[in-house]
Amino acid sequence: MKKIVFIANNNVGTGFSGGDRIFIEFLKNWKDKAELVLFGSEEAIEMTKKRSVDVKFIQTDKVNKSMPGGIFDFISHVFRRTSKGLSSIKKNREILKNADYVYSVSDFYPDFIPAFYLKLKNPKIKWIAGYYLFAPNPFSKDSPYKGKQWLRGFFYWFTQLFSHFLVKKFADYVFVTNEPDREKFISKRLPAEKVIAIRGGVDIEMAESVSEDNNKKYDAVFIGRFHPTKGVLELIDVWRIVCKKKPNAKLALIGVGELEQEMRSKVKQFELDEKISFLGFLDGVEKYKVFSKSKIALYPAVLDHWSMAPVEAMAMGLPLVTFDVETLRYLNPKGMIRIQCYDLEKYADGILDLLENENLYKEKKKEALYWARKWDWRVRSKEVYNILAKGN
Repeated sequence: MKKIVFIANNNVGTGFSGGDRIFIEFLKNWKDKAELVLFGSEEAIEMTKKRSVDVKFIQTDKVNKSMPGGIFDFISHVFRRTSKGLSSIKKNREILKNADYVYSVSDFYPDFIPAFYLKLKNPKIKWIAGYYLFAPNPFSKDSPYKGKQWLRGFFYWFTQLFSHFLVKKFADYVFVTNEPDREKFISKRLPAEKVIAIRGGVDIEMAESVSEDNNKKYDAVFIGRFHPTKGVLELIDVWRIVCKKKPNAKLALIGVGELEQEMRSKVKQFELDEKISFLGFLDGVEKYKVFSKSKIALYPAVLDHWSMAPVEAMAMGLPLVTFDVETLRYLNPKGMIRIQCYDLEKYADGILDLLENENLYKEKKKEALYWARKWDWRVRSKEVYNILAKGN
């Protein structure tokens, strides 16, 4: 039986990213195939326990009670968690000495550096590097990191220059979310079969366990982090436009994140308090119940390498309105309307088209169900594990 060490040391707060979903599903679906050990922050361990995943845990750091909002808080968090991760690796050499794989679940340094260190200390360990999002160039006019977010975006972009170089030079496998990102790693040293596009999955069993509510409470639902790359501030502007043409339109927001207060201020400024509901972080059945009460899903990400959160909504038959980012053009999925990035008027028109054109709505709903329900996590997890097993 193989031994796989997961390093999820960066997690903070109650948020749940696409990368978190990936490693949780792998823990859940690989625990009967391999010996699994999770080196993680208290938040990562609690996140895993809440999803009834029973594996060996080693806590690297206690809960960080406040989200790292400002740039200096963010840098302090990175240094603290990286240091704690390295210390934990050194203290638990006996547990790690027989490991076959180490999986850094993200490219953030608290996950990435301890895995890289372990690989250097024991070259026989195969390093799986999770690399699920490339930071945009902060000097690009299209970068979502603007104003007070610019410095944080620059820091993220700058640190990725180093992590990308080391992953290409030392990692044995790289997990990305989509096919275009594979090209950024494939080389003579890292052949195509070692760079795997995870893409993601959906808990189809859970989606099918929740019945559709015919008395819709929400016209639309958004699910994701409240982060600059997700277009959440633009979404408030879009909903303001929608409400001018459809005054009673209701939007549900599922998520948490650093932009929440700014979003709430904007909602108050536009007098949309009765039109937009902040539901906080939801997962499992509660999340699917909100989907069942919604007509369509929105995902206005301006920078994304394809999140599975909106696909979960599509698995409940919700057509999606999204910006036309590169990965969607590559996947060419059904069941959605794609709008040119930052064209907020057209985005609002796309929402209204779905809500008011019954034939279009039925067509996209049917497509969404068919396309999304092909993404079963149980199947995808098995496929990825078999790739690792064959490659050893």
